[in-house]
Amino acid sequence: MTNRRCLFRLLTAVALVIGGLCQAPAHAQDKAPVVFAAASLKNALDDANAAWKQAGGSGATLSYAASSALAKQIEAGAPADLFASADLAWMDYLTGRKLIRPDSRVDLLGNDLVLIAPANSTVSAEIASGFPLRSMLSGGKLAMANVDSVPAGKYGKASLQKLGVWSDVEGSVAQAENVRAALLLVSRGEAPLGIVYKTDAVSDPSVRIVATFHADSHEPIVYPFALTADTNSTQAEAFLTFLKSDAAAALFRKQGFTILDPARP
Repeated sequence: MTNRRCLFRLLTAVALVIGGLCQAPAHAQDKAPVVFAAASLKNALDDANAAWKQAGGSGATLSYAASSALAKQIEAGAPADLFASADLAWMDYLTGRKLIRPDSRVDLLGNDLVLIAPANSTVSAEIASGFPLRSMLSGGKLAMANVDSVPAGKYGKASLQKLGVWSDVEGSVAQAENVRAALLLVSRGEAPLGIVYKTDAVSDPSVRIVATFHADSHEPIVYPFALTADTNSTQAEAFLTFLKSDAAAALFRKQGFTILDPARP
């Protein structure tokens, strides 16, 4: 373990001791699991967590951010039990550093990429090679998650490059720290258009879907889930099992996700 990871864990342990002096001790494996999850999973995982708790689970502590930021935190020693990424690359990043349990990994969900506008916008478009995205912005910004590190931003940039319009709009992109932050820019009317996941768009009545990007314009959008290498939480394993269940699948579908894993219990 690197010195940085050791220091991160030491500081975390001290904080937990100070915060728990007046609490009765509990076995680590019985505590609520800490789940680091891509921001686009928030609505679905919040619902799944509530359903799991209602079914007798401990309930999980959920932390949402960009997959890139979460992966880097895990690498630095953050005490996560389960990681849910919005793309394969950041899960592969942790796998290559032996920070997740490969036997627990499951490519569970799929998603679509969409172009959105504020709900009261009248803009329309058909996404195709060379479509007039720049003129559609009318001098405004195109809201996207960070195009270099955040999965939604990387998918979006790849699509626009393949369609031949990235160079037209590159200077007009407002990059956000994660896909939900990009959604908020459009929802508040601060950007006339944005590129987010379908599941983000359907979660916010203040935006509407203008058009959907063809799946062949970017790499498949896949959400892998896996336990971290350092976890000893049996509850984390139980939560992951629940997330692969038919009950959880119904909640994911309700939010617009597709289920990729055919081996659910």
